[in-house]
Amino acid sequence: MVIVILGPTAVGKTKMSVELAKKLNGEVINVDSTQIYKNLDIATAKIKEEEKENIPHHLFDIKNIEENYTVYDYQQDCRKVIDDILKREKVPILVGGTGLYIKAALYDYKFEKENNDEQFADLSNEEIYNKLKQIDSNVDIHINNRKRLVRALNYCLNNHKKFSDKEKTNQLLYDTIFIGLTTSRNILYEHINQRVDEMVSNGLLEEAKKIYDSNVRTKAVMTPIGYKELFPYFEGNSNLEDCLEKIKQNSRKYAKRQYTWFNNQMNVTWFNVDFNNFNKTIENVYEYIKSVNN
Repeated sequence: MVIVILGPTAVGKTKMSVELAKKLNGEVINVDSTQIYKNLDIATAKIKEEEKENIPHHLFDIKNIEENYTVYDYQQDCRKVIDDILKREKVPILVGGTGLYIKAALYDYKFEKENNDEQFADLSNEEIYNKLKQIDSNVDIHINNRKRLVRALNYCLNNHKKFSDKEKTNQLLYDTIFIGLTTSRNILYEHINQRVDEMVSNGLLEEAKKIYDSNVRTKAVMTPIGYKELFPYFEGNSNLEDCLEKIKQNSRKYAKRQYTWFNNQMNVTWFNVDFNNFNKTIENVYEYIKSVNN
């Protein structure tokens, strides 16, 4: 059995995963594309060492920000970890919000090894979109979704095939239970805003300034919400209040996209989070897992 804890940012996935791991003899596997990287801690809301409570955690801090790491690489790494945990008769608990990583790990998806995305760094979204449309007129990707545009163009160029013809599947490779954590939009947005304020108190500006000063502008740095939004502040082109509001705004938009992805792509059982009594939510999820697994 494999368990997936998914949901939007700031909804309590990390705490849920640790508590379930204690109850189910489990080990936690990261399915957040930004927490793969070392030194991206505060903006990515990466679990702290003391929060792990001696539960083994996998695929956190495995790459430097200068390194390229693709969904193909993640698929290979995650399946190895899942198979190892199952072999030891423990429960893999995948936790995070990157939908494509979850699909890559658990479904019979075929990914090709990708080239470095930096070859398109000098191109605008519109230029990438137009190049892709010239090759594959049927492709349906929003012009603002740069990550998917780059991935699709890479696929076409590397494999000499149309991305729209790429084989997709809903066939699961593992016996999997999908648990979604949710709450009302107003409460979620309030928690997102509070989290950003807490990140600032915990040293977000210092962490982001180190990254800015490093001059590293790889996918690892430019993908997470919380670093690139502060660059205009460090450059003297924007005030701090506006940059922090941009982080909150982008986080709220990302949460909406996460819901859309999960609802369209996976058979998720959703649980409303009781932030005033999170232990009750944990117990509800645990009892559900037991009932399904019996």
